[in-house]
Amino acid sequence: MSAVILFSLFIGLMVVGAPIAVAMGMSGIAAIAWANMDQPWWGLLAAAQNLLAGVAKYPLMALPMFVLVGSIFDRSGVAQRLVTFATACIGRGPGKLPVVAIVVAMVLGGISGSAVANAAAVGGVMIAAMARAGYPPAFSASVIGAAAATDILIPPSIAFVVYSVTVPSASVPALFAAGMVPGILAGLALILPVLWLSRRHDMGALEREQPRPAFWPSLIDASWGLTAPVLILGGMRLGWFTPTEAAVVAVVYGLFVGIVVHRTIRWQDLPNILREAASTSSLIMVVMALSSIFAYSVNTLGLADPMVALVSHMGLGSFATLCLVMLLLILVGMVLDGVSIFLVFLPLLVPLMNIFGWDPVWFGVLLTMTIAIGAFTPPMAVNLMVACRMAGVSVESTVPWVIWLVLSFCAATFALMWWPELALWLPRTLGY
Repeated sequence: MSAVILFSLFIGLMVVGAPIAVAMGMSGIAAIAWANMDQPWWGLLAAAQNLLAGVAKYPLMALPMFVLVGSIFDRSGVAQRLVTFATACIGRGPGKLPVVAIVVAMVLGGISGSAVANAAAVGGVMIAAMARAGYPPAFSASVIGAAAATDILIPPSIAFVVYSVTVPSASVPALFAAGMVPGILAGLALILPVLWLSRRHDMGALEREQPRPAFWPSLIDASWGLTAPVLILGGMRLGWFTPTEAAVVAVVYGLFVGIVVHRTIRWQDLPNILREAASTSSLIMVVMALSSIFAYSVNTLGLADPMVALVSHMGLGSFATLCLVMLLLILVGMVLDGVSIFLVFLPLLVPLMNIFGWDPVWFGVLLTMTIAIGAFTPPMAVNLMVACRMAGVSVESTVPWVIWLVLSFCAATFALMWWPELALWLPRTLGY
């Protein structure tokens, strides 16, 4: 009965429009109170304890810093300089500007941990440039929304930090290293259909007429942005700082670039930047705090055991079960963001992972890559909605274009599922 109360109340609150944090917290408290009818106050006491325990974790200190890094680099002018340098490298021609957008989004993914900030930064520069080159706005929005989804894979990733807190056997450095190759694979999976679509539909014909930037001046101009991911990831690898300290270093570096080097951030802009980052970080923290009550009720009341036993006794085997999990997460990813999905489903998926003996690092990267698909799959894709708002088009108009990107991204995800070494090779080589 506790399971019925937990999930029916959670789904019911979501249907009536309650925030996901409220739905998880209220349903968790109700389930705990029902299971302790003789001591109903126990539900409130457990809620208070887990509310604090859900966020009082050292790795989570990096989360607001990485969010702040995204806000800083969004306004620092780094995206425009990276676009100019990428254009100098890739050149002009049909399909080249969309490739530039994808490459720049991947580089920015190595700076900030926010896919939405990535979509806003790249879209603010590329959507207008692609329109001048003759690309349809719906196609441009599809490319930006899909490219920003690689941010969740390429370190630093907020989703990896959250996963590591929930699954302590997967460390943040190991997850960061494991996400590199799949992140590059995801970028390549987007570039191939973009080139094919551009040439098949003769898009970007006006791009040939635009001048190609000079290589060396654009490299010098973009060097500060290109140095950021090297500083963040290289510093962690060399042992100069932990992931949490790396986030602080990235903030200081971003402020130096924006205020001193490019002078695109003024001192009077800092309150708005801090306020924006604090608002986003507090929202994530509230979700994590209240989700801990939900996770506590699932684990303590033994609600996960019957579900895991049901799945494991269906006789589907490891591969088929993994396919079902991925399909479920793609569908849920169309509605919820990656952090919320982890917090809701990991209490159920971790026991399943243990039963089938899946590697926790590989499993975390695979789940993250699967969730990334939902971030640009209509109708409720977060990244795609941001890009569509900037391009002035509806989400429905992107379907003929984005469906090809979704299918190609799914193929890359299937490759990771089939060959776990794509994720595990690098962290093993680095000694994580």
